[in-house]
Amino acid sequence: MSAGRLDTGGVIDRSRPLKFRFDGRDYEGFDGDTLASALVANNVRILGRSFKYHRPRGLWGAWVDDPNAIMNVRLGGFEAPNCLAATTYLEEGMEARSVNAWPSASRDIKGALDLFQRWLGAGFYYKTFMWPDWHLFEPSIRKMAGLGKVSPDMPSDYEADQVFATCDVLVVGGGVAGLKAAQVAAQSGAKVCLVDDQRVLGGSAYQLDQVDGEAAVDWVAAAQAAILAAGGQILKETTATGVYDHKLVSLVQNRGFGSAPRLIRMRTKRIILASGALDRPMTFPENDRPGIMALGTGTELLARYAVRVGRTAAIVATHTAASSAANQLSRAGITLTMVDATQGEVRGFGGRAATGLLQGQTRRIYDAVLTSGGYTPLVHLWRHAGGKLDWCAQRQAFLPGTPPEGMQAVGAANGTFDLDQVLVEAETVGRGEVWARAETAYTVTPAWPKPSSTGRQWIDFQHDVTLKDVEVAARENYVSVEHLKRYTTLGMASDQGKTSNMAGLAAMAQIQGRPMPEVGTTTFRPPYVPVPMELYRGHHRQQHWHPVKRLPLEETYRALGAVMGEYGGWLRPGWYGDGLARACVATEVQTARNGAGLFDGSPLGKIEVMGPDAEDFMNFVYYNTIKTLKAGRLRYGFMLTEGGIVYDDGVVARLGPHHFIVSCSSSHVDGVRTHLEAWRQDGNDPERIFVHDTTMHWATLTVTGPKAREVVVALGTDLDLAPDAFPHMSFQNTLWRETPLRIARVSFSGDLSYEISIRATKAVALWDALVDAGGVPIGIEAMSVMRAEKGFIIIGKDTDGETMPHDLGFGLPRTKKTAAFIGDRSLHTDKACAQGRKQLVGLSSLSGLLPTGAHIVKDGSSQGYVTSSYHSPTLENPIALGLVADGLDRMGEVVTIQHLGKTQQAQVCPACFFDPTGERLNA
Repeated sequence: MSAGRLDTGGVIDRSRPLKFRFDGRDYEGFDGDTLASALVANNVRILGRSFKYHRPRGLWGAWVDDPNAIMNVRLGGFEAPNCLAATTYLEEGMEARSVNAWPSASRDIKGALDLFQRWLGAGFYYKTFMWPDWHLFEPSIRKMAGLGKVSPDMPSDYEADQVFATCDVLVVGGGVAGLKAAQVAAQSGAKVCLVDDQRVLGGSAYQLDQVDGEAAVDWVAAAQAAILAAGGQILKETTATGVYDHKLVSLVQNRGFGSAPRLIRMRTKRIILASGALDRPMTFPENDRPGIMALGTGTELLARYAVRVGRTAAIVATHTAASSAANQLSRAGITLTMVDATQGEVRGFGGRAATGLLQGQTRRIYDAVLTSGGYTPLVHLWRHAGGKLDWCAQRQAFLPGTPPEGMQAVGAANGTFDLDQVLVEAETVGRGEVWARAETAYTVTPAWPKPSSTGRQWIDFQHDVTLKDVEVAARENYVSVEHLKRYTTLGMASDQGKTSNMAGLAAMAQIQGRPMPEVGTTTFRPPYVPVPMELYRGHHRQQHWHPVKRLPLEETYRALGAVMGEYGGWLRPGWYGDGLARACVATEVQTARNGAGLFDGSPLGKIEVMGPDAEDFMNFVYYNTIKTLKAGRLRYGFMLTEGGIVYDDGVVARLGPHHFIVSCSSSHVDGVRTHLEAWRQDGNDPERIFVHDTTMHWATLTVTGPKAREVVVALGTDLDLAPDAFPHMSFQNTLWRETPLRIARVSFSGDLSYEISIRATKAVALWDALVDAGGVPIGIEAMSVMRAEKGFIIIGKDTDGETMPHDLGFGLPRTKKTAAFIGDRSLHTDKACAQGRKQLVGLSSLSGLLPTGAHIVKDGSSQGYVTSSYHSPTLENPIALGLVADGLDRMGEVVTIQHLGKTQQAQVCPACFFDPTGERLNA
């Protein structure tokens, strides 16, 4: 192969030569080269080895469609595994080494495996290594498996970041179609973002003499300038890797070798898919020889990199567009031979220096063989979004059919290969109008694999899948395309079937005697191209693994001197003031018990459940009976796991016959929402039950204490707050300053309390009004003390992974509720009814404050432990709650508390220490 660089042409920067190494040898390229183009320019034919047989592989594709040239690349102290040579831009000092080859791609010692190919066909490992024991072979097989090598010296600053962005129109692809569509859309006033995975826009435009009457280079430059002038955005080296619900598109932006890419989550109103099309390989014996490549690769290397694939070349193509490619190559000085594959079987041969074709008795040697069985539109993103495909016999390809909402395809991606039609189509779609696919002069003669042909015909170059392997799969009844893929590994290489899928599907269709549309395609899944694993890790680490949620009033609290802390995933005021924590908390407790404390309860869950079947659903997910709850009333209840364990507690509000609000624990909102959603879809009609988490939409401010009613009255609403008109465990809706307000009379402190919920954007105004009316800010630590004085529990603190409702003194639904509910059967197992269960009790210390977590011991064994322990400013003595074995039957018993080698004494007592008759609660 006498490939080499031309003296002129291309879009490379010849003023910046770059030195690099490949498999231990020195080479030189230019800025703008890829590793692949630079190696071909240096007349390197063998760039890699296939996965299974270690056959020598040359360059097939000039971009993401190349399955052969995969390399580990090092630059400075950074090494990246499995880089695609065709998409890795050259940099000074790069060191590349082919994967799956030793000591080099050209002289791989494991190439001897090809001698055993007759025993190593598809599925051989399923059949060969079962006897006598798979584990005997497993270590060796695993050692040989995989591609590339991950460096243990990954730098600590290799971090991917993730950003969110929006636009009106997202154009994917910077070729002629994409540039034209983006220009028209931007000039129409839309906020446009154009993304292209290459460093230089234009796609295959550089293979053309002119575009719309201008030189291709000038037309591309003018189109870019027009997009930017109209306010559009252009993201180069950015690949659209997936389309998700509601037109969310994942964009992976390359930031240079050695730097982790950026993930851009782009939300758009409209997507224009201008992703282009790829050359399809021709399937004939020995079609994997180095030097046999796509026709488009030859023209792209020439147009972008000024690289000539050789002085002589054969073109084996079956479509009418091949003539223009031949003209371009011929003008570069390549002597061409047009080979008609329909006039007899073609067979490849060759070695390190040249590639040959054998047709009938004619045997010829060339520097390169350029093949194309037609164009395959790149419809991956179309299918990600749920778009349908139509089979076009004239183009012998699957084309975009019924579109997904908000997406249109243009240019080659839409099966439009005629330049004039591409420009008209792109302009029409850019304006937001519907375009009907036009007739085309392009035709292709089918040249699909022919079952029972002689010789090895390669379908998946990287994974060594041959036509024979597809036939074996069919004989063994793997006739579904998805089964074929998994049995043979067809289409599972790093190119994700871009080169192999169509040939594999066609082979299976012919074996079954069915047309291509009936065989169908495999499932297209993101990502469109391989991306670094770092991108998936993204921000999910350190604090971001469990991001802290923030209150609307955070800045207000900081200005008041609040000591902020993380409580249940929320950043909340622990207490106010700069004194000792215990003293500040004690002052706040006394203030609330004697006046009106003002507490932020916004993190409490506000999950709405509605729909015709909401009542039965709520009755099923709650341990307590919900069917009897009346509108405008509240009820305290438990959610259980299937094992009968208390999962969460909280208050349920009934707004109407089919509308409820679940006010769950602050730290359990996400979990409860998932719990409800899971059961909604299990055994229920999801179209009759709807679950919406509105927690973040509402701010909830709690006024608690004997003067709470006075503070709330001062707001000036039209509500009657008298006890008879507004009893405990009820709620009412009203307006305050023309803003909806929901006021619930419910208490976590044991005193008269009102929880006031308002739109989060109005939280500051409500807070100021309540402070002006006499509310005094208190933090969560004070509220925790007050709830413990009353014996109210915190799930996960005063319960453990074995606590059932009857262990907490709530046994009535267990015996009286007749309707089914989650966990009902588990509450009657032998374990649930056994003696010695840990039950919630109070612990009155006889010797000072008890340590939280301290064990109750008897005869050297644990009888339970202290769950909550505080000094009560209200009672002026220590109080504690605990889970104690048979605790409800041990009232008055003095027990021993042990912690870190020290012992104390405490008396078992009821959990409620304060206002046991509830007079203050019902005031």
